[in-house]
Amino acid sequence: MADGELAGQVAIVTGASSGLGRRFATVLHGAGATVVVAARRLDRLEELAAELGDRVVPIRFDALVDTDREALVAQTVDRLDTVDILVNNAGSNTAVAAEDQPIGGFRSDLELNLVAPFHLAQLAGRVMLQRGSGAIVNVASMLGFVASAPINAASYCASKGGLVNLTRELSGQWAGRGVRVNAMAPGWFESEMTADMWGDERSLNFVRRGTPVGRHGRAEELDGVLLLLAGPAGSFIHGQTIVVDGGWTIH
Repeated sequence: MADGELAGQVAIVTGASSGLGRRFATVLHGAGATVVVAARRLDRLEELAAELGDRVVPIRFDALVDTDREALVAQTVDRLDTVDILVNNAGSNTAVAAEDQPIGGFRSDLELNLVAPFHLAQLAGRVMLQRGSGAIVNVASMLGFVASAPINAASYCASKGGLVNLTRELSGQWAGRGVRVNAMAPGWFESEMTADMWGDERSLNFVRRGTPVGRHGRAEELDGVLLLLAGPAGSFIHGQTIVVDGGWTIH
């Protein structure tokens, strides 16, 4: 058995092919967990598995497809017997003015950012509830608490705000049955979704001006929150969303 606070645990991380999802998978693996890495780009998942070595299971899945979500949890249980940790990380944003956003695009963002996390939490939660233990970590956003304007992100803000309150509700229903449901809400971090910002001086200045610490976050600055919410140190934390934003939302 691997050394670490999550030794013997089985974790699923969605959106694990790049960015923060890849980092989350790496951190959980480093803490001793066996990690199921899930995303659409199987080649990237296999690269991550080769990099990390043992205790990594890549599974191709599309978070927008109901049957893929069902298959992900079913395959995890079939191959590894259980699910101890679920990190709902997959998400997207359509950057368009609210008055111009097609309703189909708004609906699609809610499907990926809110419906899919609920469905995966439901599927994994059933396994956890049978065992009387488990931890679900939803990756929300500071934009679940404040408006994004002047950046256009109506569907993203709506879906992440919904995810924050879904986290509370699932915890309210499951905390007494041994399943912890919490969320983290990152501020500005480098990811595929924000890639266009970091080569643009106006965007960088926007982030610097609005963030009291004067910079965007570093991926490793989410490690501690992830391990707290997924691991035994957070055993009495239920239904909470921890904002990691360098102070953006204190204004």
